[in-house]
Amino acid sequence: MDKVLRLLGMRYATAALMLVAVAALYGAATFSRPGEASEKGRTAPVTHAVVVCPGHEGGRVAVQSLSQKGGGRVDMTPTKGGSPLASMSSPGQGWDKDTKSGEDSYTVRATGAMAAGLEAEQTTHWSGGPDRGLAGARCAAPGTDRWFLSPGPVATDQLDLYLTNVDAQPAFVNLSALSGEGPLDTPEGLGTRVEPYTTRVVKIGDSAEGLGDIVQGATDLALRVRTTSGRVAASLRARAGKKKGIEWLPQSGGPATSVLVPGVPGGGGQRRLLVSVPGEADARIKVQVITAGGAFAPQGQDVLDAPAKTVTSVQLTGALSGKAAAVRLVADRPILAGFAADRGADIAYGTATPPLAASGPGVVADNRFDSSLILTAPAGAATVQVVTMNAAGKSTPQDVQIPAGRTVETELTAPGKDDASYGAVITPKPGSAPVYASRTLAKGKGDDYLFTVLPIVPAPTTIHLPDTADSQTSLTP
Repeated sequence: MDKVLRLLGMRYATAALMLVAVAALYGAATFSRPGEASEKGRTAPVTHAVVVCPGHEGGRVAVQSLSQKGGGRVDMTPTKGGSPLASMSSPGQGWDKDTKSGEDSYTVRATGAMAAGLEAEQTTHWSGGPDRGLAGARCAAPGTDRWFLSPGPVATDQLDLYLTNVDAQPAFVNLSALSGEGPLDTPEGLGTRVEPYTTRVVKIGDSAEGLGDIVQGATDLALRVRTTSGRVAASLRARAGKKKGIEWLPQSGGPATSVLVPGVPGGGGQRRLLVSVPGEADARIKVQVITAGGAFAPQGQDVLDAPAKTVTSVQLTGALSGKAAAVRLVADRPILAGFAADRGADIAYGTATPPLAASGPGVVADNRFDSSLILTAPAGAATVQVVTMNAAGKSTPQDVQIPAGRTVETELTAPGKDDASYGAVITPKPGSAPVYASRTLAKGKGDDYLFTVLPIVPAPTTIHLPDTADSQTSLTP
């Protein structure tokens, strides 16, 4: 009997010791926890960035960093590997590099404080030949889900999607599209493999991975690029026809119920609003145009009924009367929106953007030709500070005022007396209402007029980090 009691005592003692140990461990975790979770989380400065300039055709890659404390480094290298083609290590610096036609894309990597707000662009200018035109693109960050509003094969003779994998593992891409007639349902375009450190060019409508023959009848497209494994940087190039203009299409943001499309350029030519409804239900959309003269609903176009899973085109040429403008849309369903423009011998496309902010200014890296900003303040009066910069130095800051519900166009000028390329930073002043912006780059006159539009998005200077909370599951394997 004594032996049994001793055995039971040992078992209870062992269990008690285990409970004490677990309690101590949990107590230590409680006292060392980072705090309760919150919906707000916290922000941290961006210290790493990577973007891809699609390359392949001769052009210029320009990079501009923000002036701020801290160091870091920026390198541009061929995506397939090799020595840096250009580098910088001082915040506030910018540089540009002319590239040759070939099979290379270019990867720009930044570390340290210089990664925050870094802007990189590729600009192509052909004054003659079959690709005559002026085209510009923001070098693309790798991602898993991207949208483009673009012309289709009916409106182009070349529509090429550049997919670049900057990682060490293969990426697999599913491509899908909506058109004016509805979704282009096809198994083609699924599972396209992109090898590590390579760029794959997909010819839309001319190859199986480019959606095949089903896309051939589309005038306008909403093109979606999604990865099932890995991530890719995506860029889309369109040629309207021989000597009819070229453009790199801007990436669209995700679908939303309230969007603003800035930077519809003034002057002659056609202007069209493009709206896509990616969801299963039709959308009713209120349309408002904002020019230098004020905000108004286009006559007979104040409400747009857009079918689900389609791209709808709305003619704006008459309503704008050659004025620079922005278009605000409020819908009962998430939508994508952008514009198409032609003038002289060229084409340009724009897309909806978020507003600029003091913590997310607008940065433009290449302004070597006639360059102007189109700024819109839809909800209240705004003021932005514009500074241009290059190797010659910085310009005196210029304040540009935008009255409430108005669009203002202002020319950019180089900081020096020469015609060298330069960068620009556009920062809303404290107390300013939301400001939306785009940059128009142009060269020539009349039938020789070439242009490109760059929607300006807030420079990514911070990232959002979710808070953490206690979890007993972290105490168990």
